[in-house]
Amino acid sequence: MAGFQSILFTAQTAMMRLSFLMICLAALAALAATGLSALGVWPWLSLQAGIGAGVSPQAGMAAQIMLTAVAVMLAFFLPASGRILALENSHRRFSLRMEDVLQAYRLAHAADRTGVFTLASEFDAVKERLAFLRTHPDLAGLEPDVLEVASQMSQVSQELADTYSDAKVARARTFLTQRQEELDTFKARLEDAQIIMHELRQWTRDVEIEESIAKSHLGRLRGELFELLPELSAQLQTPPDGSDPEAGSVVPIQPPRRGG
Repeated sequence: MAGFQSILFTAQTAMMRLSFLMICLAALAALAATGLSALGVWPWLSLQAGIGAGVSPQAGMAAQIMLTAVAVMLAFFLPASGRILALENSHRRFSLRMEDVLQAYRLAHAADRTGVFTLASEFDAVKERLAFLRTHPDLAGLEPDVLEVASQMSQVSQELADTYSDAKVARARTFLTQRQEELDTFKARLEDAQIIMHELRQWTRDVEIEESIAKSHLGRLRGELFELLPELSAQLQTPPDGSDPEAGSVVPIQPPRRGG
């Protein structure tokens, strides 16, 4: 597609230059014919024209003078158009060259990040990069000055390529991946701990409630038991066979204290 556009642009430029040359020749021929006609060497252009029913005998001469004036004005106007065309062509070539330089620089910078270039001095580093770009299959059609500019740009950004080399970037990505995995593991453990904490808290509440209920039952049983103790104590103090009540020793049971 780019090759077809280049051919079309070249053809358009050639046709515009040919048209400009033909207009210039036509202007010169018309100017010469008009001059010779004014000197009486050549006859004026004959033309039957007029307004309404009248016919002007000077219509051919007026038309010839007007055509000559138009051709001369076009000859003076077209150089400005040619300069504009040349400026557009120069701008287009500049854009293409900048794109080529950018492509070559990207390839050189990518190779620099992978550690292809090892020479330290500035002159040797530029030569090494230039040799690499000249042998690269994607840059076979580029001009030498474009490759030279890209090599110099790559040498200037050598420190940047060393700082963000592929090995360092890979280590940084691996480190961040490990940190992310550790963070995910910590979050999972934290969620498990929160679930266990909630279960233990609920379990503690249930045990406290059951313990309170058990203590309440125990207190009620003690109260009922000591309500029966006076009768049991009287029966124990009076033996059924009528023997001496002092023969046996009975230890009275103290009633439970309230609130204990």
